[in-house]
Amino acid sequence: MLPTKGYAAQQAGAALGPFSFERRNVGPRDILVHIQYCGVCHSDIHQARDEWGGSIFPMVPGHEIVGTVEQVGGEVKKFQVGDSVGVGCFVDSCRTCVSCTKGLEQYCESGMTFTYNGRDKDEQPTYGGYSKDIVVDEDYALTIPDGLALDGVAPLLCAGITTYSPLRQWGVGKGHSLAVVGLGGLGHMAVKIGRALGADVTVLSRSDSKRDDAKRLGAIDYAATSQDGTLARFARTFDFVIDTVSAPHDLNAHLDLLKTDGTYILVGASPESLSVDGFSLILRRRRLVGSLIGGIRETQDMLDFCGEHALTSDVEVIPISQINQAYERVLQGDVRFRFVIDMASLDR
Repeated sequence: MLPTKGYAAQQAGAALGPFSFERRNVGPRDILVHIQYCGVCHSDIHQARDEWGGSIFPMVPGHEIVGTVEQVGGEVKKFQVGDSVGVGCFVDSCRTCVSCTKGLEQYCESGMTFTYNGRDKDEQPTYGGYSKDIVVDEDYALTIPDGLALDGVAPLLCAGITTYSPLRQWGVGKGHSLAVVGLGGLGHMAVKIGRALGADVTVLSRSDSKRDDAKRLGAIDYAATSQDGTLARFARTFDFVIDTVSAPHDLNAHLDLLKTDGTYILVGASPESLSVDGFSLILRRRRLVGSLIGGIRETQDMLDFCGEHALTSDVEVIPISQINQAYERVLQGDVRFRFVIDMASLDR
């Protein structure tokens, strides 16, 4: 076993602190990745506080991982020592079910192995990227395109693919009108990717405080949903809506933003159930769809797309010692738009 260190929550709601643990030895098809940056996803907070249930402690969060290959197993073909690689939300799957064979490992019938807060095939807990290094099968690692800043790449491994996958799946492109609900870690990537796909993007956010950010990111319009009449003003306006909000909100009012035959894409995970009035869909032949990250092949496509269009996440880089303050700031909406941990700070 390989000794390493990171930051962990020892129990639900506890502050994260230094934690020593072990990674498995590098197997024939494994690579050892020295982690340089790890993004801070809102789901890290949900799981570290056991807000979704089923959390495993101690927990080392982090599934937006970018680093450098330090060691390769004897059968590894895709990577060499010194390569820049990414590791996203999962590190294994059954590989044989219908979903896996289609490159949709995120929908593995047996359940994918999460990068953290999961159990591997030996029933050992998985630990994430708030750590010095990680061992991963080469088939679940990703190539980072040249020319992209690595700190800005890290959030692409979750926020990027979470928005890219449904926009591609439902064919968003030139000539389409797209509303992005919520301008946080996911929302700001939805704006960038939607714009790069050729759509006309409007941002709908609760307050007016992010108007300038939205325009800088490429949106052609912006509106504050907390102002009376905003949703009514945009009724039956959009071909697509992508909803990134992870808090309870009125889904029916937002569904009426769609034109006839419009598609409402839900990627934000509210901790409370959202009710849907059937007539919100029926009367305009609308679709309500959900989407979960992306498979390995599609995630690589997303990274290559971002490389071609020079897209990265807007980030605030922090030392690991500030992770607990960062969690509180995420909950207050005080970040533009993703915290990324400089993992070299573990040794400082």
